[in-house]
Amino acid sequence: MLPSWVPGVAAGIVSLHLIQKLLFPYFWADLRYLLKVLMYGLRVEMYRLQGRIVTVLDKFVKLAEKQPHKPFLIYEGKVHTYQDVDRRSNKVAQVFLHHGALKKGDTVALLMGNEPDFIHVWFGLAKLGCVVAFLNFNVRSRSLLHCVSSCEPKILVVGADLLGTVEEILPNLQKDITVWIMTKDSTFPSVHTLLDKIEAASEDPVPVNQRSANNLKSSVLYIFTSGTTGLPKAAVISHMQVLKGAAGLWAFGATAEDVIYITLPLYHSAASLLGIGGCIELGATCVLKKKFSASQFWSDCKKYNVTVIQYIGELCRYLCSQPV
Repeated sequence: MLPSWVPGVAAGIVSLHLIQKLLFPYFWADLRYLLKVLMYGLRVEMYRLQGRIVTVLDKFVKLAEKQPHKPFLIYEGKVHTYQDVDRRSNKVAQVFLHHGALKKGDTVALLMGNEPDFIHVWFGLAKLGCVVAFLNFNVRSRSLLHCVSSCEPKILVVGADLLGTVEEILPNLQKDITVWIMTKDSTFPSVHTLLDKIEAASEDPVPVNQRSANNLKSSVLYIFTSGTTGLPKAAVISHMQVLKGAAGLWAFGATAEDVIYITLPLYHSAASLLGIGGCIELGATCVLKKKFSASQFWSDCKKYNVTVIQYIGELCRYLCSQPV
């Protein structure tokens, strides 16, 4: 004979289960997600307490050793493996180490569109321990000059397709800022060429102590606001914030087998930290688009077997407006 309280307890449990299913249908899924995020945070905190500072760049270098031939970037049909990106970013680091006179902690501004060399330059400079300032290529003239001067870079690196943009500000640019362009020759006597030097540079990695971080709270990136309420302002991004951003795709359930489609601009944190950083956290593949195209979006997804897309609200509206 069961005790008299057992049926009451059973009825209570069943009632709670039904109420949870009715009012909080995602309770257990949310709890699993919360525990997953907490475990990641605890792991990062344990690294800090043990004096083991592991950055997203460190994780990328390890992946380049572990899975060198796996595609990391696919851009306009061309595959760039983890090893390819690692070696070309080494070349960038070697160029600026020997020709740019950069040292750990220096700031370099980067004005480039979505292309593999954006990532090569970003990673190469990070391997020298530099702080990289991502400049919005839609910003021109006075606003662009403000962005450059506010982050006080030692060097400004410019993409080949943005020479007209930088030409507008060259006369007013601070004299102690050296300009490098991603071409093999230049018509400006005071501007240095980068592409020819990259091709001639060594693939050897620079010393690890160049990039090693002393503190996860130290600055590693400057990412500018769009300037809708005045001139653009730089958000200071630390190693810790990059790690948190890079964990986003993993926390949402993406895996190393996924192919992530990035059409957002790399100068913004959504594409660079959550997108590129997220691919590194997973060890996954990224399909990088020069710019968003609603008409080519789904055909690209089909062509490259995309499994994860990254979007902002307006992007979905544009896709829904396309003819079936």
